[in-house]
Amino acid sequence: MLTISGFIAWLRRHRIACFGLMVLSFIGFGLLTLDLVRLVSANAALLSDYGWQALQDGGLRQLLELLVSALAAMAAWLLFKVCETVLVQSWTK
Repeated sequence: MLTISGFIAWLRRHRIACFGLMVLSFIGFGLLTLDLVRLVSANAALLSDYGWQALQDGGLRQLLELLVSALAAMAAWLLFKVCETVLVQSWTK
């Protein structure tokens, strides 16, 4: 079973793969956060303006989907930061 420390050790041994994963996570973060603030604010305005009718029409489901996108974006950002830390530490030792 792969643990966090085992994953970090793997990243330290495979620096090129670490860099590639860092690039992919950066792209994923960018794609997941593209217009996220605008969409969340538009959804909040819809729910605020139309209340129960907006909830029945799928406004709550859309809000939950946007929150899942935000969580996935944060996971991509954290992966980017882990890879960045591993690479910086390998260069400064």
